[in-house]
Formats: sequence, structure tokens, C-alpha cells
Amino acid sequence: MTTPALLPLSGRRIPPLNLGPPSFPHHRATLRLSEKFILLLILSAFITLCFGAFFFLPDSSKHKRFDLGLEDVLIPHVDAGKGAKNPGVFLIHGPDEHRHREEEERLRNKIRADHEKALEEAKEKLRKSREEIRAEIQTEKNKVVQEMKIKENKPLPPVPVPNLVGISGGDPEDNDIREKREKIKEMMKHAWDNYRTYGWGHNELRPIARKGHSTNIFGSSQMGATIVDALDTLYIMGLHAEFLDGQKWIEDNLDFSVNSEVSVFEVNIRFIGGLLAAYYLSGEEIFKIKAVQLAEKLLPAFNTPTGIPWAMVNLKSGVGRNWGWASAGSSILAEFGTLHMEFVHLSYLTGDLIYYKKVMHIRKLLQKMDRPNGLYPNYLNPRTGRWGQYHTSVGGLGDSFYEYLLKAWLMSDKTDHEARKMYDDAIEAIEKHLIKKSRGGLIFIGEWKNGHLEKKMGHLACFAGGMFALGADGSGTDKAGHYLELGAEIARTCHESYDRTALKLGPESFKFDGAVEAVAVRQAEKYYILRPEVIETYWYLWRFTHDPRYRQWGWEAALAIEKYCRVSGGFSGVKDVYSSTPTHDDVQQSFFLAETLKYLYLLFSGDDLLPLDHWVFNTEAHPLPVLHLANTTLSESCYTAEERIHHQEDGLTEHIHPEVPGEGKLKNKKSGISGAIMTVMNFKGLWQHHFQHDDDGRLGEPALQYCQAVEASCDPGCIRGTEAQRELRVTG
Repeated sequence: MTTPALLPLSGRRIPPLNLGPPSFPHHRATLRLSEKFILLLILSAFITLCFGAFFFLPDSSKHKRFDLGLEDVLIPHVDAGKGAKNPGVFLIHGPDEHRHREEEERLRNKIRADHEKALEEAKEKLRKSREEIRAEIQTEKNKVVQEMKIKENKPLPPVPVPNLVGISGGDPEDNDIREKREKIKEMMKHAWDNYRTYGWGHNELRPIARKGHSTNIFGSSQMGATIVDALDTLYIMGLHAEFLDGQKWIEDNLDFSVNSEVSVFEVNIRFIGGLLAAYYLSGEEIFKIKAVQLAEKLLPAFNTPTGIPWAMVNLKSGVGRNWGWASAGSSILAEFGTLHMEFVHLSYLTGDLIYYKKVMHIRKLLQKMDRPNGLYPNYLNPRTGRWGQYHTSVGGLGDSFYEYLLKAWLMSDKTDHEARKMYDDAIEAIEKHLIKKSRGGLIFIGEWKNGHLEKKMGHLACFAGGMFALGADGSGTDKAGHYLELGAEIARTCHESYDRTALKLGPESFKFDGAVEAVAVRQAEKYYILRPEVIETYWYLWRFTHDPRYRQWGWEAALAIEKYCRVSGGFSGVKDVYSSTPTHDDVQQSFFLAETLKYLYLLFSGDDLLPLDHWVFNTEAHPLPVLHLANTTLSESCYTAEERIHHQEDGLTEHIHPEVPGEGKLKNKKSGISGAIMTVMNFKGLWQHHFQHDDDGRLGEPALQYCQAVEASCDPGCIRGTEAQRELRVTG
């Protein structure tokens, strides 16, 4: 039996009903039941509407004069006693009610006067012509612009500059190694020259199309990302003419007052990191000034309920937001956790502790949160302070957070024990849950997703081999050898991912499922975009072991890049490393010049070039100096003997004013110690003991110890900053 189709009422056939003759005349005096129902329904709706509208009538009690309403908000009222007309109003009680009444009357008079003044100004404006009003508006605009320029060009306070060791040199004694290093330098020049010709001022280069290129991480503006990213590599390689070209462009064109939405993470590691590194290497103030200008533009990103910054921020408006795909609008661990190194140096160079406090707040918040299985999930909601999706990785989304915990400890001259403990605890959980051995004996780092281990490792995670080796020292005598060996195993696995391709270049990610090991399965994972992480690990392991295989592996990678990625207009990524005839993606990434070529150059250089006990590389391979306790020289004259006497006799008055840029300094009771010394004493004292100070804001012994250390290291012969010294540094 078939079921009849369900038709709309108007489409159904209904047999007519024989109701007989009507029981009432045609002109009836009564209503049918259905008509009564409709009438009742209309009446009910009308009553409901009237009753509901009652609640939306304006409250007559709020119809007061504006000035009186404002007074009720601003003026504290004096209690009139039990007979007061408004007993519900908040009252201020005190022994001197007469004084409060006078204060109330004064405030009322001030409000009335301000009100009358505003009315007079408005009337005066209305009397003016349209042209006069426009002229006044333009004058005000020019005034604001001028004030902004004055603020931007305001000189930063002088600070002690670390004694910089190994900013040049590193010439290998072996001729073969020297030739390989020269080849890497030639590759850098090829990449830079073509960018200079075809993409100058653009963020990146399309080497085949021979034109500029950009992505959404840099916003809509041409900010010269490749220039800023490549500066320190040019300097280290001795390409000083190219370095000066980049410096000239930055002086004339780099402007952050643009209506452009950028990635906080990317501009921090590439721009602030690159500018700070260029400043430390060259001593040119323009780089420090530009870094601070950009950092000020990023600060509004921290204006969230939790203090966890947004992923994106508009450089002009300061409005921030997160990536739409990031776990219901969450912030990403590797992004908000990769600010510490740069922000610490910003506070060091400016004397303004706001940068340091921003990143320390993030750390304190993370310390209080529960972590599933001791692992840090990749997503954190900046509004609620709760974790997003339970996804943990040492590759993309998580990688550099762990890197910066370790490097915060190293950059602090190994005094930031809190960062070291967080790193050790995190690595212990990672080793327990994420690091596994494949059937073929390869050690890999998987990804934890909702309680399940995904046996896939990304190219980005290959940096961890170098991280484990870098962190071996300080992990305890019983674990140092273990982590150095673990780093070597990760390097071997990542080398296998290169060696098992047709091009001898590694894929974006690779699987360890069944018979498939260290091989990409999906087409979308087979590309290589000039990434540096594997070569980075080779370099760190070479520095710590001097095992020749790391140089050999690095050279193999360099030859593959030269053969398959080099084109006439620069270098390009490839879309399939398993194809013997690859297709190029036509993008020369800025990090290729900042990281890949720099690590290759260092791999074939001596250990005296940027030694690791004096320099720490940020996640974009920009070297920042370790802030050794006594390893500083003054950027102005050493303080006088009279100042030393006052220092010894009177000590310091340690009042801090971190809210005012350049004012976060310690002040001497009688005569001022050099602002440079005081700035770093204040910052270093706070940093060394993680703001361990009394409740009243006074610093303890660490600042005094640092003062003595700075005084001991003060050598006028080491002072940098003169034009002659900068010229000598540039010309070699």
C-alpha cells in the first residue's frame, strides 16, 4: 500500500459537506464561533501591546538638566542626617562636614563655569565662517602631526651597551670550508641583488615574475620586510655596501603610521628582532629608534581582558583581532609566547619597563593554568583565559614558545631560573607524550590532538634538534648527555626526510605510519618553501659536537637549493620535492635571507663568529646579545668620582616610574648617577630576580650589585657611539 503524498491544504480534494438549510437567517445578529475567536485574539493582542509599551515609556525622573545630572555623578554629597530626602544616595561621611560642603560647592561652581565656557566657545565657533573653521581644523591637524613627529624623534635615554664579541671574523682555516662559505655568500648576494632590482621596498620578491610580493601577515603596506630581515645577514657576511643601501631605505621610507593590519608575532620576530640585531651589530641609532616606534604600535594588541595579545593589530587604529580559524578566535601559543626576547631588550634599551611587564604577565598567567598531561595546548582564548582546542605540537602553532623559554634563560646570563624551570617541565611532558621511535628506529616528535598522538612531524619541528642541544647545558649532569643525544637523533630523522626525496630537500611535513617513515603522503605536504629549521639544527649540533657530518648534511642541502630553487631572478620554493621536474611557487621568502642563508654561512664559519655564550638568536635567526651582569660599556662618560662618593655614602632611592617612558630609573639621593647606569641598574635588578622587590616598590640588593658591576666594567676606551667608530665598523 502506498502512502498518499502530503499536499498543501489548498491542493487537496475535499468532498463537499451537505449541511442542510441554514438554521439562522442571512442577516444574523450573532457571530459565529470562529469570528468570536478572531475578535478575541485581536483584542488580546491589543491589550498585550498596550501593557508592554508601558515598560518602554520614558522615565520622567531622568529628565533632568544635563549639568545637574553630571553633578550627581561627579560631586560627593554630604550626609544630611536622618531626614535626608535621598537616603539611597552614596554619601561621604567624615568628621569635617563643613569642609566637604565647601568642596561640593567648589565642584558645582567649576562644573557650571566649564559648562558656560563650553557654550560660549560653541557660540563663538558658530559666528565664524566656514573657511575660518576649516582653517582652524587644519591648524589643529598640523599641530597633532608635529607633536607626533617630535615624539617619534625624541632621543632615547643612553644605556650601557653590552661588550659585543664576535660580530665579525670566523674565517675558516680549511680552504675547502672557506670556498663553501664563499659560495653561501654568493647565494646571498644573488638573492639580495635581485630583490634590490625587482622588489625593492616590497615585503618579498616573486623571482620568476620579477616583481614584488606580500602576504596578509604584513598587511596592505609595503614595509620592506626583506630589507629589515636581511640586514644582519648582510652585516655578518661583510656585504657592507648592501647593508648601507638597506639602512638608507629604512631611514627614508620605513613608516609604521599606516592604516595596515599586521601579525603581531611576525612583525615582532622579523622587524623588531631584525632592527635590534642591526642596531647591536652596527651601532646605528636609527635601527633602535625604528624598533621602539614599531613596538609602541604593537602595545594596543595587549588590550584584552586577560592581557594575552591579539594575533593581529592595526598599526594606525590599534584595533586588534584574532585569526578566524584559530579555535573559536583564540590566540596562538607560538605567537603570544614568542615576544619575550625582543621585549626584554626593548625595556633594556629604553628604560621603559612596560615591554618587560607585558611578557612577564603572559608568563605568570600561563604558570597559573592547568595543563592537560603537563602539555601546553596551542590555543588560548584572550577573552576568557581558557584553553581552546586540546592540540599540542612542537611544530607549527607551538614551536617557538618552548624555544623562547630556553632562550630567556640564556639571554639573562642564565639567571632567569623561572624560565628554565618552565622549559624543563615542558620538555619532560613533551618527551613523555610526543617523542616516539618509529619501527625503523627514527626518533620523531608527533602532535597531541584530543588525547591522541598523531604520528606526523612537520619541518618546523625540526628546529627542536638544535633546541635540545642548546638546552643540554643546564639540564643537570645526569641529563645533559641525554638531551644532546636526543638533539642528534632529531637531526638524523630530519636529514632522512630530506634524503628520501628526489630533490634532497625536505617536505613540509612527513608521516610515520606503518611502512611510511619520514615521507610526506598528502600532496599538500610535499612542498619546500626555503625553510631553515633543518639547517638550523645542523649548525647548533656542529657548534656543540664538531661532528663533520653536520657540515656535510648542510652542504648537501645548500647544493640542492642551488640546483632546484635558484632561478635567474632569485630563489623560489618548489611545490613537490618528490618530483624530479619540480614546479616553482615563485616566492622568495624573507626568512630565506634572514635564516636559511645565515645558518649555512655560520655552519661554514669558525666558532668565534657570534659565539653562543655571548649571543642568543631569536626565532628568525636575529642575534641579540646576552646581557651579562658585568659585560657592559657605557654609551656616555663614566660617572665622576664625586658621584661614586655619593653612591657609597648615601645609597640609592629606588623609586620607579615605569608608566613614563625613559623615567623608569633609580635616583641618587644627592647627585644623579648617570642616567644610563641608573636605567640598567633598575632594569637588571628587576630582571635578575624577576621583580623581587618589597611591597612598597623598593628594589633590594641585586640593583646595588649591578651598579658595582657596571662601575667595575666602565672603560672609556670601550665606549661606542662616535661617528668614527661607526665608520670603522661599516668599512671593516
